[in-house]
Amino acid sequence: MTYTQHATSTRPSLLLVDDEATNLQVLKTILENEYRLFFARDGVRALQLARQHHPDLILLDVMMPNLSGFEVCRRLKQDASLAEIPVIFTTALADTLNEAEGLEAGAVDYITKPVHAAVVRARVRNHLALAQTVILRQTRLQTIEILGRAAEYKDNETGLHVIRMSRYSQLIARAAGWSEAESEDLLHSSPMHDVGKIGIPDAILRKPGPLDAAEWEIMRQHPHMGAQIIGEHTSSMLQMARVVALYHHEKWDGSGYPQGRQGQDIPEAARIVAIADVFDALTSVRPYKPAWPLARAIDLLHQESGRHFEPRLVEIFLTLMPAATAIMQRWQERPAAAAGDDVNVDAATTLRGGP
Repeated sequence: MTYTQHATSTRPSLLLVDDEATNLQVLKTILENEYRLFFARDGVRALQLARQHHPDLILLDVMMPNLSGFEVCRRLKQDASLAEIPVIFTTALADTLNEAEGLEAGAVDYITKPVHAAVVRARVRNHLALAQTVILRQTRLQTIEILGRAAEYKDNETGLHVIRMSRYSQLIARAAGWSEAESEDLLHSSPMHDVGKIGIPDAILRKPGPLDAAEWEIMRQHPHMGAQIIGEHTSSMLQMARVVALYHHEKWDGSGYPQGRQGQDIPEAARIVAIADVFDALTSVRPYKPAWPLARAIDLLHQESGRHFEPRLVEIFLTLMPAATAIMQRWQERPAAAAGDDVNVDAATTLRGGP
């Protein structure tokens, strides 16, 4: 393959849909030098081409026979494999109600006919850039979750733990007054909270019985190891990840580790993750216990409020139980083999977090 062929094959692809051939020709002239183009003159063909080629963006006429552009858009959004493709309507209709209907159907924008070349190029370019930003954010989160899951698998966990607890953390942060950007940083950083366990010997991580004093001393090194693995960065998300890894085993009353910090001296991100982490451990199947009923987990949060956890954040989280339950159900564990319901009073030393 020549360089030119490669460059052509990697250009973004657009699906242009209009029942008027002249309109398609106008769009072709405007866009053909920058994009790979597919053409459809009715809604049925548009859906076929969308499924076949998965274009990066669709320019969709509103007024078409049989299937209108609104109906085509609704069907695209109902298909999980196509729902993320941005749709821009092209229409001669200037009615506000029609515009509202199109946006409700899932379109990201409107271009009014007759189209102007500069407007078409700018709108297409902007929405492709926005879509790429969304993809990059999703990829970043997936990559971080993979790193977090690597540590969890080493510790006999399923990997779903980091997905659930990171979303609990985001819920709490939002309700505690964090901005959307800050809450998203916590969503992306909290899966790395236990990445330091990669440095802990398997004989300790996988020991079925209680750890002795020397083993606990080694286990308590994992927050420092996690901070070292993450390192120092200018990214706000990675800075937060380092803070969470280092301080998520600190306790509100000062009895935690590695530094014995107390109260407000513990960074709020770590205080939030501490609640999310323990709550998910309690309500999930573990090798040494079944999942606790929700009421029992809530009772422990009450008991540990003011000791392990900040009371204000516990109260906030307890108001979020419907949303937390939805997360729990969406990423639930497979049923495990029967296990004893015994786990000691402080939840197996806060589920391997330390005495």
